[in-house]
Amino acid sequence: MSGTLYGVGLGPGAADLLTLRAARLIENAKVIAYPALVGGSSFARSIAEDLIPAGVQEIVMEVPMTTERKPAQDAYDKGAAEIAAALEAGEDVVCLCEGDPFFYGSFMYLYARLSPKFDVQIVPGVTSITACAAAAGRPLVARNERLTVLPGPLPEDELRARIEGAESVAIMKVGRHLAKIRGVIVDLGFEAQATYIERASLDAQVVLPLSEAPESAPYFSMILLTKGADPWL
Repeated sequence: MSGTLYGVGLGPGAADLLTLRAARLIENAKVIAYPALVGGSSFARSIAEDLIPAGVQEIVMEVPMTTERKPAQDAYDKGAAEIAAALEAGEDVVCLCEGDPFFYGSFMYLYARLSPKFDVQIVPGVTSITACAAAAGRPLVARNERLTVLPGPLPEDELRARIEGAESVAIMKVGRHLAKIRGVIVDLGFEAQATYIERASLDAQVVLPLSEAPESAPYFSMILLTKGADPWL
């Protein structure tokens, strides 16, 4: 009988934001899988480090950080094959996923490869958006408002159009796109309503008005923008 693959959301980074279900699965795991930088460390593993039992089998998926899709897809192919081998041997596999597995999560690529043949269970995690809102003390939406989630790498013209037509906006994957995003928000006249957050929930967390944000941003950074008066007051 094949094992079960668990896609376990770890939350935004703080170890105490793992759910009880996630912690229980990790503590009892015999096989874990997780993404890592090529030749480097794994942020996902570091979040769960204190829960990982001794002697566990570890499947490390080294995923290149590149805009080209093929190198990353090759890494997921290799990782999926190793996970499949463990599942076919009857072992359950706990795959560690930063944030939530199905919210901009790379686990979806493993899910597409493995769910047609194996039982795959998803354990949701605290998302970076809700973590950033909590860190900033800014409710995301109220009553009938709509929340628009945008990736920072979008072309400038598309960012401008989508922000202009939105009510509340979360811009993810800011990183090297900060200057472009800030320029769009300033041109639209919304800088005063925008908050910059980096490394939410971690000791290195930074929360600033967008006007005071640094010139460069890490990958784990976000901008929250709420237009108009605060509707929850």
